[in-house]
Amino acid sequence: MKYPAPSVILELLKPITWFAPMWAFLCGLVSVNTSLLERWPLVLGGTLLAGPLVCGTSQAVNDWFDRHVDAINEPLRPIPSGRMPGRWGLYIACIFTALSALVAYALGPVVLGAAIFGLVLAWAYSAPPFRLKTNGWWGNAAVGLCYEGLPWFTGAAVMAVAFPDERIVILAVLYSIGAHGIMTLNDFKSVEGDIKLGVASLPVQLGVDRAARLACAVMAAPQIVVISLLLQWERPIHAGIIAVLLAAQFVLMIRLIAAPRLQAAWYNATGTSLYVLGMMAAAFAMRSLGGIAS
Repeated sequence: MKYPAPSVILELLKPITWFAPMWAFLCGLVSVNTSLLERWPLVLGGTLLAGPLVCGTSQAVNDWFDRHVDAINEPLRPIPSGRMPGRWGLYIACIFTALSALVAYALGPVVLGAAIFGLVLAWAYSAPPFRLKTNGWWGNAAVGLCYEGLPWFTGAAVMAVAFPDERIVILAVLYSIGAHGIMTLNDFKSVEGDIKLGVASLPVQLGVDRAARLACAVMAAPQIVVISLLLQWERPIHAGIIAVLLAAQFVLMIRLIAAPRLQAAWYNATGTSLYVLGMMAAAFAMRSLGGIAS
């Protein structure tokens, strides 16, 4: 039996995609008023869970079930190129699913529940019969939740060793909703291919211009709600920081809406960076409130 090289396995797991869930996990850690150093084994285990394990699993699952499409569009990827031999793409997806569940189990029942939910979404996103990725509404929602909300919730649960403060959960959900718009930006680059393959991305369903405006609205609206909540929770400085970051996003959105397909990658590097900085500001607001668990 041929075995894949470690470098090919790493390529399949796409380390570049781990940043988003690991950043959200860090937001969860920060949002709970507990020392990171005191719980460093939980922090390390949770970081591995959010990035290489659950996110890595989702990448392996996606590449395995997209292998026939990738053979046409991206033949140099590990599976269609033959560098990932036989059914090893599927085996790695299964192995990493099991490893993710084991690590989550060691981190406690709340983390285990969140991880199982995330793993189910990861498989449902790419694997039949659900293939959530073929519809922009469902697929983007699944990715937004797995990349932002669940890791944030997991980080808070790791630190609280319990179900997190309900205010933290609310913020995690809001930023997951906003991430739906971020995921839409990633679809502008493949409109023609999606039409040919029957993938109902939002740019395909709504048209590029309407999808761009919707993405901007979906990214902005949850941040407005976050600002309002932080003001109610008497955290005006943190609310002000997020308001400034959002105002900068509005300026950048003008350029995005003018030419969505040309500017989507640029906005991902600029506006999305401001978005995730706002997440961290919200996390520090929760930390300053001193809540640990509801």
